[in-house]
Amino acid sequence: MAPHAIGHPIAFRRVGWSSHTAAPSWLTRQGALWSRVLAPLRPLDAPRGRASARDASWPLPRELSSVRLARRLVTAQLGDWAMVCLIDIAELLVSELVTNALRHTRGPVRLNLWLSDSRLLCEVEDTEPARPARNAVAPDEEGGRGVELLDLLADAWGSTQTATGKTVWFELQVEDRPRGTCTP
Repeated sequence: MAPHAIGHPIAFRRVGWSSHTAAPSWLTRQGALWSRVLAPLRPLDAPRGRASARDASWPLPRELSSVRLARRLVTAQLGDWAMVCLIDIAELLVSELVTNALRHTRGPVRLNLWLSDSRLLCEVEDTEPARPARNAVAPDEEGGRGVELLDLLADAWGSTQTATGKTVWFELQVEDRPRGTCTP
């Protein structure tokens, strides 16, 4: 049940380490890897536990309108956090992840946003343990390009198997955006 990173390399996204800092100890890495597994299980369709100024979480109904709702929630939350420079990319990628969760799973879906120093972490949790797969897509096909979008637009992304299914996540770095448009 360890995190499985796809796309760009990432260093211990949960604890806030970057690839530019010294490597953490074995015990710290193991704690970070197992913290999600050992956390108390919260049903994906349950209301949010505790709110903070740096995280937000919403259960999404199993309806096609949930994709639009997820885009609105991301836009509003990033506006509240003064991270306007991330809205367009985050909105597109969250839309893709929620659409895939609704299309390929049967259970509840949850959207989580986490803001740390200079990173935004977006997660979509669902009850299907199968990880996203890269598909060969013909130029005239309408769908199947979600993994390519994540590769192109996210600074890092991957999936983590959980006790209730999986979490597909992506990370956006604030400092990679044009100067003056976003402040951490």
